[in-house]
Amino acid sequence: MAFQQPAVESLPRYPLIIGGVLEERGVGETFAHIYPGSGVVTREIRAAGPADVERAVEAAQAAFPAWRSLSGDKRRDLMFKLAAIIEAQAQEMAPLLTAENGSIILAGPHMSYDAAQKFRYYGGWSDKIEGRTVATWGGAAHDYVAYEPYGVVGVIVPWNGPLFATTMVLAPALAAGNCIVLKAPDLAPYSVMRLAELIRDAGFPPGVVNLVTGGAAVGAAMVSHPGIGKIEFIGSGATAKTILANAAQSLKPVGLELGGKSAVIVFADADLQPAAKRGLSGAVSANGQGCVNGTRLLVERHIYEPYLQMLEAMAGHIKVGDPYAADTIMGPVISETALGRISGMVDRGIAAGGRVVVGGERLGGDHAQGYFLPITVLADVDPTSEIARTEVFGPVLVVTPFDSEEEAIALANDSDYGLGAYVHTTNLARAHRVAAQMLAGQVQVNGAGEAMTPCVPFGGMKHSGHGRLGGIEGLREFQQVKNVWINLQA
Repeated sequence: MAFQQPAVESLPRYPLIIGGVLEERGVGETFAHIYPGSGVVTREIRAAGPADVERAVEAAQAAFPAWRSLSGDKRRDLMFKLAAIIEAQAQEMAPLLTAENGSIILAGPHMSYDAAQKFRYYGGWSDKIEGRTVATWGGAAHDYVAYEPYGVVGVIVPWNGPLFATTMVLAPALAAGNCIVLKAPDLAPYSVMRLAELIRDAGFPPGVVNLVTGGAAVGAAMVSHPGIGKIEFIGSGATAKTILANAAQSLKPVGLELGGKSAVIVFADADLQPAAKRGLSGAVSANGQGCVNGTRLLVERHIYEPYLQMLEAMAGHIKVGDPYAADTIMGPVISETALGRISGMVDRGIAAGGRVVVGGERLGGDHAQGYFLPITVLADVDPTSEIARTEVFGPVLVVTPFDSEEEAIALANDSDYGLGAYVHTTNLARAHRVAAQMLAGQVQVNGAGEAMTPCVPFGGMKHSGHGRLGGIEGLREFQQVKNVWINLQA
């Protein structure tokens, strides 16, 4: 079977868009983007450098006064127009999502629909930003609170879901009146590059959204730049620590959405087949490379073996292969390096006592040149082992039995992470009781990702970050609070 390759002529050409000007090369290093389905280079891209970041910040600063003063209805209309353009481009955008990181073509149109919905949702907030008055004492005075933009927001997004992450940040930040310097990830730049073009095509004023594509050096230049008022970072905890250290030099606020090791608790009273299907999705969604994927399965002992049997049977029906094929359900991981890291963790998990239920070895044959690992399920995993505590970021599930509700809660919360948690039960009282005790930013009961919509807040606790994206909380992330007190006796 010959795997499809992305057509070079179909890929975006402009790694930089600064002040509304499309630029085919930056002043940084040239990097080769590799398509993970085959290990073949799609294109060589001349990335941005610190001088390009400087120009992008200057363009954003120049655009900010007019953008923040633009009436809310006009910002709303621009965001609605952009949403319509993104939706109309869904079929054209889908191959870019596949080319950049191996996402399955089947999911592409939904990603564009989701992006459009975010701009519609926050476009609807643009003309509804209000302050409030405060009753004061100690003398006649009028006091009010205003919510104002930061100015220029630097946005750094990951390679695993660039379009999803970018729109999750840009929509509320723009609705709040901020201008943007956006870094597209070097491992997966294409959907962000095209989105920046569509923003320009929608008629956003030059400089409101500026694009710089590149690696860590570009991100570092953004974090340290005094002209950027806030950084929003979505990515790994290790990188976040570096960003926080650099941002501390200028006391710059940083919003963080980081990794996870989300627990899935399956009680004996759960509807078992849907619970197994949703449990398996932790290995399938985003080819197993989702920060909020439920990858740590805690299953009540009474149903432990039947649940494992269901996982094994369902995994056998998941087609792993060419991401461009319409019937493929799971594609490759992002790189050879990632595949080696994941395989090493699986091997150590087996050595530590994990029982292989399904998967475990890299795919060969037609898949040999790509970075393919099948769904891998390890049972009987010691909850103190590396693979039970460390984010794998691949199509790997670990399963551990429990005997009581109290034990399940303790195991779920015994983690450095706190991004998501999943509870499967048909007992409504138990659902509320357990959800209340989960140390996670988002708890889904009898779900597996359905809550990831623009209208609800999303973010983590503990090492999974802080701040929220989505809902009114997401808008507030990009607003500063100003209090005004007026003496009425003067």
